[in-house]
Amino acid sequence: MEVHVFRISSAFPFTSIRAKHSLNLSKSNFPISLNFSNIPKITFKVDSQKKNDVVFDEAAYEAERHRLDAEARKAMAETSEKETQNEEDPKAWKWVIRKRVWDLMEAQNIAQFPRPVHHRIPNFIGASLAANKLSELEEFKVAKCVKVNPDTPQKQVRFLTLNGGKQLLTPQPRLRTGFFSVLESSMLSPGTIKEACTSAGVAKYGRPIGLEEKIKVDLIVIGSVAVDPKTGARLGKGEGFAELEYGMLRYMGAIDDSTPIVTSVHDEQLVDDIPIDKLLIHDVPVDIICTPTRVIFTNTSIPKPQGIYWEKLSPEKLSQIRILRQLKSKIEQETGQKLPTGPSEKLPPTARRKFDRK
Repeated sequence: MEVHVFRISSAFPFTSIRAKHSLNLSKSNFPISLNFSNIPKITFKVDSQKKNDVVFDEAAYEAERHRLDAEARKAMAETSEKETQNEEDPKAWKWVIRKRVWDLMEAQNIAQFPRPVHHRIPNFIGASLAANKLSELEEFKVAKCVKVNPDTPQKQVRFLTLNGGKQLLTPQPRLRTGFFSVLESSMLSPGTIKEACTSAGVAKYGRPIGLEEKIKVDLIVIGSVAVDPKTGARLGKGEGFAELEYGMLRYMGAIDDSTPIVTSVHDEQLVDDIPIDKLLIHDVPVDIICTPTRVIFTNTSIPKPQGIYWEKLSPEKLSQIRILRQLKSKIEQETGQKLPTGPSEKLPPTARRKFDRK
């Protein structure tokens, strides 16, 4: 029997569901007729003999994820065009470097699926080789908990983390439906570790955590579009989620200045023209760079962010991310003081946060 229902798992908080009819699996009144307004349907297969067994429908999950990702990339393309045209925009120069790297990777055919690489963390050829070099770092070997970005080129890093018996902390893509998920090999069978390294696998097997979680992260792995090996200055794809994730982990006490930050990139993503004097206060530098051919210790002198810089965060950006609003409210309640907000900005249309109604 199939029941069409918004999925109940770590990726999409049940608390965000608004149902017209309640779901009660404790009774044997099958089939069940449900009507969830304005929420995409995702199919679950329910065994009528084992009513608590809900099977995750990966195809439906992936279809929805790809749809939202495509809308988000379109929005980023509009943002880059707008900011690049404004010479006074403090982020305009970043888009020039990003576009140059993306164009180069496409022209030299050094990227793998998904393509084109524009407005993505590029899935570069040799990503697994770079991941293997990363796993040979002493910083990785001694780490018990590793935070790894959810992008495709770092999939092998996530596998090596779990396969090595370490705890893997990975964010929900674009913090769209939650915060972070935790996975560890004890939660998985040997046959499901590879699956757990994918976005759908994280949603299927991961344990969601909140801002109250007591966790210590020993190593951060971050994706990049471009990075300067001499200074450790780094550029992501331009959405700022790596910085937000870093700032929230600082607030939680999960990391500090001494927590190593590593990125894995293709050698052609190494650049020498990121002006550190133009970096913003929330930009995250890297300590180590792993490419398919080498390991680079940057000895960066760029200060690491100390948390979320609320005065830089626009109301529009804040409205898109529920976990940020929860954190802001939590801090204001704890301190009894209103936090500042950044200047308003007219953001381009973004992927509809159908699961983010608060």
